[in-house]
Amino acid sequence: MYADDIILLAPSVSALQRLLHVCEAELHWLDMSINVNKSACIRIGPRYEESCCNLVTTDGREIRWANTVRYLGIYLESAKVFKCAIDNAKKSFYRSFNSIFGKVGRVASEHVTVELLKTKCIPILLYGLEACSLTKTQIRSLDYAVSSCYRKIFNIKCNENIQFCMHMFNCEDVDTLLMKRRQKFASRFVLLDSVLCKIIAMISN
Repeated sequence: MYADDIILLAPSVSALQRLLHVCEAELHWLDMSINVNKSACIRIGPRYEESCCNLVTTDGREIRWANTVRYLGIYLESAKVFKCAIDNAKKSFYRSFNSIFGKVGRVASEHVTVELLKTKCIPILLYGLEACSLTKTQIRSLDYAVSSCYRKIFNIKCNENIQFCMHMFNCEDVDTLLMKRRQKFASRFVLLDSVLCKIIAMISN
């Protein structure tokens, strides 16, 4: 739970239905209710493709099943294992870069454009992904998104030249950037004044 963004986890659909009613009872006591238009369910596990009935609130409204759900800016995907979807992150990244490049790309120097890419666009691409377990294919896809921007900035096509430009401008690959973001998150996490956080940190070590 984070503010009014709540995620419910259950081992089965029937357990999730019961958990929903428990959550509704607490929200009713707070004079609040669930917005079914902004709520959705996904299944993760071997039977994720099996169809099942929609969840029903106490007042008869249904909560739909979806292939992806957004939680705190991260898109979770229905799959056999826990998986994050990166398509929306890439779209937002391309949108931000094209907006910047369209305004300054032909006026500012390559150095300025690259710095804007690194400080304004790449954080959008990697937002929250340090908490996700990404596949090698997803990492390559994110790397391609970054390299395509360098291809556009320097108007080059050869991959070797792109890698050279990225090296000269100290642009690290996505895997390295995510590793640093995970380390930063972990170092801040262990310093939180929370018993639960300290227990999780001890277990992780």
